[in-house]
Amino acid sequence: MSSHNDIPERAETSQPHYTPLNSNFEPPDAGVDEEQRDFSHWRPRRTNTGNSAQRVRFSNDVPYDDPQGRLDTSFQTAADFQMDSDHPSQARASSSKPASTRGDGRHVEYALDALPERERPQGLSDHGKRSHETDDTGRDTSFRLDNYRAWVRRQQKRARGPQARFEELFNKYYQRWIIEGLLRQKPLPPSLDGRHVPIVAGGVRKVPLIDERSGRHYISNFIRSSRYTKWSFVPKQLYFQFSKLANFYFLIIAVLQLIPGLSTTGSYTTLIPLLIFVSISMAKEGYDDYRRYILDKTENLAPAWVLDPEGTVKETPSKGRVLGMKKRRSREREEEEGMTELQDIREPQDKSLWSKIQWQDLKVGDIVRLRRDDGVPADIIILHATGHNGVAYIETMALDGETNLKSKQACSLLAKRCDTIEKLRDCGAEIVSEDPNADLYNFEGRVTLEGETRPLTMNDVVYRGSTVRNTDEVVGLVINTGEECKIRMNANKNVGAKAPKMQGLLNRIVLLLVLVVLTLTVGCMGGYYIWRESYEKHAPYLQNAGVPFAHIWFGFIIAFNTLIPLSLYVSLEIIKVGQFLLLGDVEMYDPETDTPMVVNTTTILENLGQVNYIFSDKTGTLTENKMRFRKLSVAGTAWLHDMDIERDRQESEARMSKDKRKNLSSQVDGEVGGNMVSDRDDRLETPLIHNQPQSGSAWKPKARPGQPVPIPKTEALLNYIQQNPDTTFSKKARQFLLCVALCHTCLPEVKDDGEIAFQAASPDELALVQAARDLGYLLIDRETQSIKLQFQDAEGELVTQTYEVLDVIEFSSKRKRMSIIIRMPDGRICVFCKGADNIMIARLRNALLAKQKASDVERRASKRKSMEVERAMSRLSGTYSPRTSISKRNSIFRRGSRHKSTELNRRSVVSDDLDTWLTRRETFDLDDTMRYDEELNTPRQSIVLSPVLLTGSNEVYEGIVDEYIAADDGAIFERCFHHISEFASEGLRTLLFAYRYIGAEEYDEWKKIYRDAATSLVDRQQRVEEAAELIEQDFDLAGASAIEDKLQQGVPETIEKLRRANIKVWMLTGDKRETAINIAHSARLAKPFSELYILDATVDDLQEKITSTLIDVGRGMVAHSVLVVDGHTLGVIEKDESLKIMFYDLAVRMDSVICCRASPSQKAGLVQCIRETVPSSLTLAIGDGSNDIAMIQASHVGIGISGREGLQAARVADYSIAQFRFLQRLLLVHGRWMYLRTAKYILATFWKELVFYIIQAQYQHWNGYTGTSIYESWSLTVFNALFTSLPVILLGIFEKDLKAETLLAIPELYGFGQRSEAFNFKKYLAWMLSGAVDTVIIYMMVWGFFKDILFTENNSLFPFGQLAFTVAVILINVKILILECNHKTVITFGGFTLSIVGWFVWNLFIGGIYPLGFGPYIVRGSFVHEFGNKLGWWATAGATIAAVLSLELGVTALQRIYFPRDQHLWQEIEREGGVLDVLKEHAAEEGRATGVDLKDQHAEDNDIDLEQQRSLSPVLSEGSSGRNGFNDVYIPPGSAQRSRRPQAGAHAPVIHKGKRVQTA
Repeated sequence: MSSHNDIPERAETSQPHYTPLNSNFEPPDAGVDEEQRDFSHWRPRRTNTGNSAQRVRFSNDVPYDDPQGRLDTSFQTAADFQMDSDHPSQARASSSKPASTRGDGRHVEYALDALPERERPQGLSDHGKRSHETDDTGRDTSFRLDNYRAWVRRQQKRARGPQARFEELFNKYYQRWIIEGLLRQKPLPPSLDGRHVPIVAGGVRKVPLIDERSGRHYISNFIRSSRYTKWSFVPKQLYFQFSKLANFYFLIIAVLQLIPGLSTTGSYTTLIPLLIFVSISMAKEGYDDYRRYILDKTENLAPAWVLDPEGTVKETPSKGRVLGMKKRRSREREEEEGMTELQDIREPQDKSLWSKIQWQDLKVGDIVRLRRDDGVPADIIILHATGHNGVAYIETMALDGETNLKSKQACSLLAKRCDTIEKLRDCGAEIVSEDPNADLYNFEGRVTLEGETRPLTMNDVVYRGSTVRNTDEVVGLVINTGEECKIRMNANKNVGAKAPKMQGLLNRIVLLLVLVVLTLTVGCMGGYYIWRESYEKHAPYLQNAGVPFAHIWFGFIIAFNTLIPLSLYVSLEIIKVGQFLLLGDVEMYDPETDTPMVVNTTTILENLGQVNYIFSDKTGTLTENKMRFRKLSVAGTAWLHDMDIERDRQESEARMSKDKRKNLSSQVDGEVGGNMVSDRDDRLETPLIHNQPQSGSAWKPKARPGQPVPIPKTEALLNYIQQNPDTTFSKKARQFLLCVALCHTCLPEVKDDGEIAFQAASPDELALVQAARDLGYLLIDRETQSIKLQFQDAEGELVTQTYEVLDVIEFSSKRKRMSIIIRMPDGRICVFCKGADNIMIARLRNALLAKQKASDVERRASKRKSMEVERAMSRLSGTYSPRTSISKRNSIFRRGSRHKSTELNRRSVVSDDLDTWLTRRETFDLDDTMRYDEELNTPRQSIVLSPVLLTGSNEVYEGIVDEYIAADDGAIFERCFHHISEFASEGLRTLLFAYRYIGAEEYDEWKKIYRDAATSLVDRQQRVEEAAELIEQDFDLAGASAIEDKLQQGVPETIEKLRRANIKVWMLTGDKRETAINIAHSARLAKPFSELYILDATVDDLQEKITSTLIDVGRGMVAHSVLVVDGHTLGVIEKDESLKIMFYDLAVRMDSVICCRASPSQKAGLVQCIRETVPSSLTLAIGDGSNDIAMIQASHVGIGISGREGLQAARVADYSIAQFRFLQRLLLVHGRWMYLRTAKYILATFWKELVFYIIQAQYQHWNGYTGTSIYESWSLTVFNALFTSLPVILLGIFEKDLKAETLLAIPELYGFGQRSEAFNFKKYLAWMLSGAVDTVIIYMMVWGFFKDILFTENNSLFPFGQLAFTVAVILINVKILILECNHKTVITFGGFTLSIVGWFVWNLFIGGIYPLGFGPYIVRGSFVHEFGNKLGWWATAGATIAAVLSLELGVTALQRIYFPRDQHLWQEIEREGGVLDVLKEHAAEEGRATGVDLKDQHAEDNDIDLEQQRSLSPVLSEGSSGRNGFNDVYIPPGSAQRSRRPQAGAHAPVIHKGKRVQTA
């Protein structure tokens, strides 16, 4: 056990710190005063234990309320809580340097300067015990909670301080006087008992209903996702533009210049450019928002069909041309021509009862008709559906992210009274629904008809954003419209404009420059008064020439205001346009859907390079909502099913040959969710692996990419059954396939081309039926009470059998299983059941043995997981001082080689070693344990991957199919449960299948009980479940299935790279918890050794659960932690202030967070709370559905996926991409580049202004501080526009410090932006110091030349100023485009030449046209005939430039030699031969190395452990604990060591990377 002083962070701290969680001071019952004295400086500190590159620290001012003192367990160890005795509000970094605070409020800062390291284990012995116990070190833990409670009370007191009370009072009066008084936007009071909506056919088309809350008509169905209206745009934009401090500063200067007599530079020189710039910025923002408005029209103008017997709807001009409405219009014409069930046959066919209107024209009370695959235009109550038993299947994926279809059914009181037009006309029912609210998971209402009242529940209502599936027709009554729909109530209101993170620092720099301007003004004014006393009063020609104070003061302020350049923002907008054009990267173009990357706003481009948190939706963002049957376990043997991959590849190639324009138009045709659940997906797929050998599988597990799949394929299973039809294994395998083919509720549908498609309530069932078809059992028909299957018998003949369906016991989230009772063709009755393994095991015939085997498997899995955790912890905590590094000391990087062979050999060594290092870096988290236990006799890999499995020889099945095991229930249980454990660890969704044959008498007896339960009017659901328990017993195990929720291409690789880039990825979904966890494993959000902490308010005491989890995570013993929370629990947490603070304190410590069953408003709330909890972080939200809009708008950066759920998110997001995998290039490459470009542009702009204008300030000493300019006025006016704007603009558009291949291969380099290394106050001061030295050198050398010039030469002010001007222009261009610009192109060289040549052309120009006259500047002909032909003038210019450049180069050389940064080292690496090819290979999305031969992996364990215990970063800084910069690049063992490794094919693991094969 480590002592207190053994902790590295503590050892660095010079002064002792009070650590309340590891102290034994006074007992907890001390008095309040004494407690406050002891705790006055304590506050918790967060350490992110998972991402070792990132440390998060908790600072101050967290409002917390724990009046009952419910915190009853110890909290953290000394490694995680630390006290600053000097100031309680400051957070301490991992070194002794304190992190700066950001004022009041909850605050967490990133201490990214510390080297990655793991604190040694030191914590509590049992985190679940009460506070009176002791920890591992023997310290009493009771005092720790008292510390925490005291800290909480202090935060609560601060939260209620004067500032908080002022803000509360201000908000109160602002709401009362401005919102409610001036704008007349009063909140609507609740109605008495809900809104009353009568069912009157077409009645509301003539007399609209009145909203009793407002006394006016109900709001329209128009929706708006744009940020501005025509009334709010100007005031909001003016506030936004002048919230930029520089703009506000220029506004003040412009006002001062308008005052007569104050300005020496004119009256409008600031105002006019300022107005032009602000107008351009406002126009750009307006254009961006106008595009969102145009996209809103797609939805608002979509057609809907309403019941209009009176024909009151007038024909409106067609707007079908807007955004591709032609396709929908043609389809609707076809629908109108056909007769529907509700179209009474007695009505004349020339009189249409249904009228087509636009969605925005729908009203509350309208009766709408929806067809299959139609989007629901408003919240409706179902009146009638044409599905079986009146059931309508609704897809709510865009609302809650769930992939299962919801079955909705009209209330029994309405179903029989609304099935025809005549009945609808005479219905007379009244619907009473709840007032509009944001709760997606609850609904209250009632219907009254002829004095009878029935309740309305979630089963009767369909919300806007849903889609009708597998149902021909649905008729509903509109109850909520427009912004009162549930989905719109969950959207963010009054969304403001987003500002770049840099703007905060830029504002502070402007404030500093204002102080500098005031300082210069005071200095020059003081100099003037001194000069006046010593010279002006004694000069006869200056009698009565004094200048008033006000003129001096404001004159110098106006003269020096150019230190804050107005061109900064003008040029920045130009740069943003250039960056916008360069974002058209072909690597972010999806050819399958013909979708490019779209930029909706250019304001926050640089934010893409500083992201810390990513909040991602699941369905449609990470997944494709395609379920694929992937594996099965039957009779003790596991099999891989990958027939669909080749089929999908062929379909993809066929679709790729179609016209891409058709694909694009189908995406923007205005449909809301146009996909359907069928056996052929409309979405295109790219095969994950190309050119795979015939014997291998194209599928690889996503959760464990480093391991192969050593199991045979289902083609071999079918061959074995066909060759050995009467064996025990074959019989059990056929029984399992029969279970899969029968235990479902899918319906077959014959298409026009004769193919059979399937309609399923869930994608899982669809995948099972498709797999049964692939394995020989084809569902060809399903009538009301029968199922027809077609398959081959033992002789290979095609037969069709009919199975009678007796009963179906539906799946429910509580039962977690589904059963179907079938009368087999031979007359026997069989109960087939499928469900979760933990539910099914207890219902097996030999349940006791099954539980024992399951326990054994779980124990082995737990042991293996513990080993993986221990291995991962040892890798993360290990420290290593590299023996070989890429640095100045590394011989392989010295350029002194004289022989070509030596140079080539050196390059080969560098590229090979770099390849090895990158490969091991990519496989750092991969566990190398065998997939299946050896004791379970898993098939040998050489046999599994052998192509002869498909040849028909029985000999090759030896060791794969064991007939003895197939007859042993215990062995089958053990193997099957082990397979299920492995399937789940791969992120697959598992189901256990079982069956049971029962007698007719037993069934008849049970049927009576079940019928009574199904027809009960009291507790029907509970009685049905109790009846099901009676027959769902004593099953025989059939097998297990594993279904893959198909991820989008490259999702796991992208998430892994984002993790390496120190970006935390959270998954926020509305789907079920189990589904979310499975996807987290597949996408590598959760690793095989991850510790999952599940918060469930219905099961746990949240206070105790959160506290115990905090202890676990804080002890530093968790290799990778994942927090899982559901929407209900989150709602409970939000209501309790103390729980809320504890939850977010815990969440930011976690490596990842999964939030399931979350509503859109909860998603947005999570994002907003992280922004408040960690104010220094930058958040990004990504999603594709309308349920993601609120989250996207609440984040700093919002990205929409042009996905399966439509374009709802893409049109309101800041950026839009087609696939999640493009996120890595958008952030890691373009994000870094744009951040770097913007940062360098800002710094270079301030530097050049300082260099140029401080020369002016220095000259004031020689002109009596009269304000005389050293520069001629014409040249001064065009200084920025003609001679120095192009260099900074080109730098801001084209600069690239590292190649894209490097940034993708080394995601850790993304921390450059997260740590604000390119633009921070320290960096700004360094540039300004350099500029100050440069400007002094320039002026002194120029003055030194002119003060000794002969009187025979032109020694007037003009050549003096032009010399300084010339030096400044040339120096600025050289510094910016040569020294600072790493990515030099023809364009940058052209700009460099144009700026310098342009300056001398300008001198010729003004020398020829300048008017003749006397004055301080004699310009006419001076450059050509006077100083321009003097060698001394040119020699002085050259010498001055050389002196300044020598200083700049010297400083740069010292920095690169002794203080190199990451980018400096990697720039050197990129120049090495062969390195670029290696980087390109590792930069690929699927570039992760995958092991193929793991048989002898353990023989290399010791060697690999040493290598993987080395630094997590590729470059290591020796002796530098204050920053995360690196001096050395670690490269694995060189050629001498590599020569001792075994050759490929011997014992070393072979790493396949594309077409290259190398031995690791």
